Amino acid sequence: MKHFNVLIVGAGLSGIGAACQLKLNCPNKSFAIFEGRSSMGGTWDLFRYPGIRSDSDMYTLGYRFRPWQDAKAIADGPAILNYIRETALEFGVDKQICYNHRVKRACWSSEQAHWVVEAEIGSEKQLTQFTCNFLYLCTGYYDYENGYTPEWPGVERFQGRIVHPQKWPQDLDYKGKRVVVIGSGATAVTLVPAMAEQASHVIMLQRSPTYIATLPSEDKVANLLRKYLPSHIAYMLTRWKNVLLGMFFYNLARKKPEFMKRMLSKKIHHYLGEDYAHKHFTPSYNPWDQRLCLVPNGDLFKAIRSGKASMVTDHIESFTETGLKLKSGEQLNADIIVTATGLVMKLLSGLELVVDGKPVDLSKKMSYKGMMYSDVPNAVSAIGYTNASWTLKCDLIAEYICRILNHMDSHNYVQCTPRVKDPSMQSEPIVDFSSGYVQRALHTLPKQGSKVPWRLHQNYIRDLSMLRYGSVEDGSIEFKRLSAIQRVATTEVISHA
Repeated sequence: MKHFNVLIVGAGLSGIGAACQLKLNCPNKSFAIFEGRSSMGGTWDLFRYPGIRSDSDMYTLGYRFRPWQDAKAIADGPAILNYIRETALEFGVDKQICYNHRVKRACWSSEQAHWVVEAEIGSEKQLTQFTCNFLYLCTGYYDYENGYTPEWPGVERFQGRIVHPQKWPQDLDYKGKRVVVIGSGATAVTLVPAMAEQASHVIMLQRSPTYIATLPSEDKVANLLRKYLPSHIAYMLTRWKNVLLGMFFYNLARKKPEFMKRMLSKKIHHYLGEDYAHKHFTPSYNPWDQRLCLVPNGDLFKAIRSGKASMVTDHIESFTETGLKLKSGEQLNADIIVTATGLVMKLLSGLELVVDGKPVDLSKKMSYKGMMYSDVPNAVSAIGYTNASWTLKCDLIAEYICRILNHMDSHNYVQCTPRVKDPSMQSEPIVDFSSGYVQRALHTLPKQGSKVPWRLHQNYIRDLSMLRYGSVEDGSIEFKRLSAIQRVATTEVISHA
């Protein structure tokens, strides 16, 4: 069996970032990236629907170690994919990617202090085993195979085409067609203005409104700083500006929700008028109970104002031959219906973990620092923030894992395992989010604890202090060395790899 010091699962934004951090901070570690698909990029390669873009600025969604240098702060999908590919090429980690290697199972042996990883390789799905000392899971948080589609009466009656954005058909011609986009999240608000450029008309059908913020697609401060300062300095200054602004507005939303509601609605009133805004853009919940949607330069509102798009807030009674019948009695005619109804959460991409012969049930585990799991040795998951850019947390996790690996080397440790040792520790849901995709999967997710380091704060500065500068030996992680007998057995296994 081939052996690696670190095996990274997933070649998306977080997987490429993790590999680059290993090259920078642990240059003596052997590693590979196993990617189940045939190309890198993860989300940014998978999603191909019109207008696909980030809903975070690229100065925080980008890597800390590689400046984003394009003029647009809110970037489209192809630009982000190109950034990931260029980063992999620049740091030489593209050579470590093993495509069409889908990891199905990983079994930890405390006796040998390593993981035995089973992966299906190629179109034949040949099951092959590998070993690694450390398992780094960069698999994202949703099911790559299928998105979420509710069951609606009469779907089979519709004579047009039904499309889910996660599997966008490249041959879909919507020019001059009537389109209904079902949904009110980030995907829907992206699709509507993009499709409105060619469709005869696009209707965004939502059950209930979502909070939507509008920002310029370009960051004037960033572009000005880059003009007069070295790119890495301009990038870090802009990154910190955006981190602090994001934290400020998030905390303002939690402490003064009514003020935030007025602030968010002001822009919409400007574009669409008070009556339209009140009817279609006034959610029943407070800002940041669900993630805010972002529309650069108000493109959604401009499409509605131009008459190329419109909003309908209602519930679907049934599909018909020509479109949708709503509970209000209204009929929406459509040639194409896009079900932008969300994702299916699926931690670890369905990978099965086994520790010393016992399957791991993540719903019974507690999350350590938002990255490892109680009683699961030498394994980490790259999970980002719900209230800020995904990469901010993933970058910190990668740095911290490099610190752990170097700490283990310097002390001859071979195993590190988070342990809940405080009997007064209470378990709580890992996220406080009312979004449908979270609520549907909450029973499958690990828990968080009532105290640090088991409590998640969704706060970059607190995590920065804990992960970049805090002690690795914090009393909640157990380190072990190999016994003399184990050393002999492990040496024999690796020598035959």
